[in-house]
Order: sequence, then structure tokens, then C-alpha cells
Amino acid sequence: MRINQNTALRGDKVTLVPYSSAHVPRYHEWMQSEELQRLTASEPLSLEQEYEMQRSWRDDADKCTFIVLDTERWSEQACGDEDCMVGDVNIFLTDPEDPTLEPSYRGRGFGKEATLMMMSYGVTELGITKFEAKIGQENEASICMFKKLNFKEVSVNSVFQEVTLRLDVTDQERQWLLEQTKHVKKKSYTEEKLPAGGLETDR
Repeated sequence: MRINQNTALRGDKVTLVPYSSAHVPRYHEWMQSEELQRLTASEPLSLEQEYEMQRSWRDDADKCTFIVLDTERWSEQACGDEDCMVGDVNIFLTDPEDPTLEPSYRGRGFGKEATLMMMSYGVTELGITKFEAKIGQENEASICMFKKLNFKEVSVNSVFQEVTLRLDVTDQERQWLLEQTKHVKKKSYTEEKLPAGGLETDR
């Protein structure tokens, strides 16, 4: 999804930036972890397949992704994005006519803020009215976090070992979400960070 190709969302702990081809090698390195593959229900990909996936995330109208950076390290201007990466956060549009979105993350300690920021972006920029998260049953930390974000468990699939949680974005939920993310600053990614060694977004 190109809507976020020049968007940086800066929070207290994390900054969300568009997923560019320059992030792929580090991301690919992470995804070699069997534990991460298990927790995210992901299959190992070759580096070339990872580049193809990144292009798909950038171009497809039903997907939106950000790379999660450590705000403190990134703000120092001394290192490029790849040295500050701590995870990614994604939204999948399941029905463009009725935007039900599935946020997922691999936050490495920054998951709550990254997820709240992504949800707020989805509500304010994409018109999202409902979120759905599918999480592996053994990923108790993620299940617990989403429940703390007011998601309700709606089903358990024993075949896929997966729990589905849902959040309908009522006016009250929207206000709560905006209150939780009022500290977030939306900026131009290319203007925000282009030091020596910095990354440019894909064109």
C-alpha cells in the first residue's frame, strides 16, 4: 500500500517507517529464527522471495506495513534504519468494502506502542471500523496484549492452533485509541531521516 510510503509515525518508544527494500536483508535475517517463524505462523523464505514480499507489501492495495524502529537510537542520527529495527507491524485489509483489519506484530518489547500506533493510523487514515487478530495459541504474550487493548476472543481453531480476537471500533473505542496515541507525531519520512547512511524509500 503506497499511502504510507513517505509516512513516519514517531512515538515515545518506537517510530514506524515504511518498509523499503533496504530493510529486507535485516528482516530476512530475523525470519530465519525458528521461534519467530512459529510465533508468526511464517514459512522461511529465500532472500529473493523476501524482496518480492516487500514489493507486494508496498504495491498491494490490501496491505499496509511499517518497520518498527527504536525511537531513541533512531533519533541519535548516528545509525541507519537497519541498525535501529526492532520489528514490524502490519494491517491486512480483508474486505475493501467493509474494512476489517488484522494487525500483527513482532514487537520485541515495543509491541504495545507499535500496535496502538498502527491501529490509530488504520482508524484515522484508512477508515478502519473493525480489527481482527489471529494469533498462534502458544503465543500467550500476544494474546494477553491484544486482550489488554480491548480485543475480545471470538474463536479458537484447534486445527491451525490459532486464536482469533476482534475489536469493533465504536466511538468510545476510537476516542480511547486516539487518547492512547495523542503523543504520536506524523512526519514526512524522507525529511525526518536522511543522514549519511540513512535509507530512502522505494519509488
